[in-house]
Amino acid sequence: AKSIKYKYKMNPLIILDQEKSEDVEQLLYSHPIDSFYLTEFALYSICLVLIRHKMHNVLTRLTDDLPAEGGVHLVRLDLPEIKEVSKAAQRFDLDFYDDYQYIAAEKYNLTIISFDADFDRTELGRKTPAEVPGI
Repeated sequence: AKSIKYKYKMNPLIILDQEKSEDVEQLLYSHPIDSFYLTEFALYSICLVLIRHKMHNVLTRLTDDLPAEGGVHLVRLDLPEIKEVSKAAQRFDLDFYDDYQYIAAEKYNLTIISFDADFDRTELGRKTPAEVPGI
């Protein structure tokens, strides 16, 4: 049997959604950590929220849990690709954050994992944690 390696672009706000945290936890424990991708923009957004809520210990744990090698892949868009973000905004009527995540998923050929139904208006769509194969 051939093994299929999935690549997922996870919306970081999933991590902060306490109501659905069991789904997220199950997702994270049922897949190799190196199958997940996170934009640098998303990481900085998480950091902003954690600092704003004075969750310094969580931020420290998060950075410890994102090892540089063999862990979550950090990806970014280069300046010329910001034009594509603007085009996505016009096509899908998403906010800048979601447009950025969408273009990153498109660039790196990733599946978006998110509770945000706005991605349903896009060509890539999204999966919730419960919809990811292998859970």
